[in-house]
Amino acid sequence: MPYSLVINFVPRSPLLKTHLNGRNLHALFLDLVSSVDKDLGTQLHQQQSEKAFTLSPVQIKLNRNRKLMQWSYHRAITPGTPCWWRITLLDDSLFGKLAHLWLNINRTEPWQLGSAELDIISILSNPQSQQPWANFISYTRLYEQALDGTDSQTSQQARK
Repeated sequence: MPYSLVINFVPRSPLLKTHLNGRNLHALFLDLVSSVDKDLGTQLHQQQSEKAFTLSPVQIKLNRNRKLMQWSYHRAITPGTPCWWRITLLDDSLFGKLAHLWLNINRTEPWQLGSAELDIISILSNPQSQQPWANFISYTRLYEQALDGTDSQTSQQARK
């Protein structure tokens, strides 16, 4: 079952465009995993085949009019700007192994994204009215929605 986690954070220092690349996001994800399971972090780092997760670009606001994410930035994200980042786990066992992450995340020490420091505010694993990108769905239901051409919000409204 895919799980989409949303990590809310605030940068302590400017997030330059060069900090926002896939390599730095991947490193931050592996640091987060290693903080709760060092062996799993090492295993994911050394994995050569397809990865059981996806990482979105960093987002600075939720665009309610469009369901699109921002892919690039023209200038640095300033310190104190609320940001979020989506991680999708494609393997149930990975979700179970990382459940301790959002319960035991170190909020006193800064995390690194490139050379920038950031504070993690929260990790969402369930849908929220203010943050629909955190969610989970069975592969069967995902397939059915793709066939129907509907999204989860439309399906939920139709069931009410």
